[in-house]
Amino acid sequence: MNRVYRIALLVLLCALVAAWWISPTVRTLVNGSLAAFATLDQAAIERFIRAWGPQAAAVSFFLMILQAIVAPLPAFLITFANASLFGAFSGGILSWTSSMAGAAFCFYLARILGRDAVEKLTGKTVLESVDSFFTRYGKHTILICRLLPFVPFDPVSYAAGLTSLRFRAFFVATGIGQLPATIVYSCVGSMLTGGTYWLVTGLLIAFALAILIVMVKKITQQRQKRRH
Repeated sequence: MNRVYRIALLVLLCALVAAWWISPTVRTLVNGSLAAFATLDQAAIERFIRAWGPQAAAVSFFLMILQAIVAPLPAFLITFANASLFGAFSGGILSWTSSMAGAAFCFYLARILGRDAVEKLTGKTVLESVDSFFTRYGKHTILICRLLPFVPFDPVSYAAGLTSLRFRAFFVATGIGQLPATIVYSCVGSMLTGGTYWLVTGLLIAFALAILIVMVKKITQQRQKRRH
């Protein structure tokens, strides 16, 4: 079955390359997306999405999938842009659903291609650091990592795909864990500038750390009870 998945993935990649080569629209979308990300500027990403007019939401969705595959790209910039362009509610839904789709894609990509390919996408050091979370927290790793803004989102998805974790458990934990950050970023996305951005980010990290401390304490207590 894994061989079938690999063939299907290869066909998909060939189709995408062919579309990029043949279609000026696809080429403009891909090249423009990478150029917008290269600026690391919310305003530049926002201008790029807005330029697509009626297709803006679909382009934003594509951007989130793209950044999921190319792990170092920052997803929160798209979330801010979505909030500014589509409003806190609609933009939040768009960001949450597209990030979930990106996480699912990374999970299955890792399961199909294996560890060697994932290391090339994320970097060996990053992947090993995420592995340490799985070793320490087991099945709770996904929820804990999703609640921490400073833990890379996509390497966690890739690492989960390399484990025996079921997709349903991964998907539910991702959805719940990603929700607080999406809500906060979406609500204030259109207002974030300079110091305000760092203030909100600091508050979000403090909130996530508080939840993490409670969860780790609970997990530790459960393990101690099992040992006794």
